[in-house]
Amino acid sequence: GVKNMELRDEILDLCKNAKAASAKLALADTEQKNGILLCIARILREHTAELTAANRLDLDRAADSGLAKAMIDRLTLSEKRVETICRSLEELVNLEDPIGKGESWERPSGITIRHIRVPLGVVAIIYEARPNVTVDSAALCLKTGNAVVLRGGKEAIHTNKKLVELIKMALSECGFDPHCVELITSTDRESAQILMNMRGYIDVLIPRGGKGLIQNVVQNATVPVIETGAGNCHLYVDDSADMDMALKIAVNAKCSRPSVCNAIETVLVHAGIAAKFLPLFAQEMEKFNVEIRGCAKTRVLIPTAHEATDEDFFTEYNDYIVAVKVVDTLSDAIAHINKYSTGHSEAIITENMENAERFQREVNSAAVYVNASTRFTDGGEFGFGAEIGISTQKLHVRGPMGLPALTTEKYLINGNGNVR
Repeated sequence: GVKNMELRDEILDLCKNAKAASAKLALADTEQKNGILLCIARILREHTAELTAANRLDLDRAADSGLAKAMIDRLTLSEKRVETICRSLEELVNLEDPIGKGESWERPSGITIRHIRVPLGVVAIIYEARPNVTVDSAALCLKTGNAVVLRGGKEAIHTNKKLVELIKMALSECGFDPHCVELITSTDRESAQILMNMRGYIDVLIPRGGKGLIQNVVQNATVPVIETGAGNCHLYVDDSADMDMALKIAVNAKCSRPSVCNAIETVLVHAGIAAKFLPLFAQEMEKFNVEIRGCAKTRVLIPTAHEATDEDFFTEYNDYIVAVKVVDTLSDAIAHINKYSTGHSEAIITENMENAERFQREVNSAAVYVNASTRFTDGGEFGFGAEIGISTQKLHVRGPMGLPALTTEKYLINGNGNVR
């Protein structure tokens, strides 16, 4: 209807403005871009009281609508969290700027070729409740010379408006177009759909959130998408595994933070070690009240386990629930993972290095571990400093995405009248 037409025009204007602003930003040098980030940190600190006041509006509304406690926690922007955000902006300043970096070579034809990294242009990000994602995303995009169009969840709308207002203030102060960072303030579902179809204005769209959000974007977007985050991760305990190591890693990968994408959802256990391992595993899981859903063989060894359905093995629980299956061979474990996994992170616990190498070679996921927890799949842990997300797809980027993931490439060719 008319309302949707108006909304489409409003979003189109935002995207046009962001595209125009991106041209000058792409030419900014590292010092200028770092200057913007430091300015944002200073302005956020100076306006902490306004930020927490805006956040209180969101929190009051969340409490009234009966939002889950964990969600309210993620939505909260305390003074301490504002300070954490400012510190991460300052850390981002110290990271290497990938723009303009590359290599060059000469050809027998006499031409010289330089291959360098350049900004993507305009990045759109659709995300859910956490307000820190607003600053994170804007900062990562600015550091790599990209304009950004943000579309946050309705739960954080007051907080996000205030954050973006302050970021725009910093851009103006540094002599840049405030349209480099735009926020879609309409929280209608329709606004996300419109943004997904802004071909010609948005260069890439990154959804950050739950499975429903990601699937919606992947199925409906006409602009290129980088899928992030869905993590149905597996731990395979080989028959030669060190039992203490396997238990320690299982506990860390399942229980340290079950709601994150790099936590494990399924444990596969070799039949040769199952009778020894599973009762001990059940004891450890009981300490954290983890519900076990197991195959028939698992339920013989863990009588308290519920029956696992095929659907259970496809599920990313993000909760204190784990699916367990006894497998006869390494081949069966690999086949199970390649069928059910979302392609995020998988681990093998083994003392057999031949098995370890085969697992790493044949498992088709972004991060494949030997004798370590899947919880390390993270930009910070990989040494990339900042992270925009963890890609589970294969085109453009895969795995934890550092600053280079927000760039594309360009070839610069110099000659002296050369013709072919």
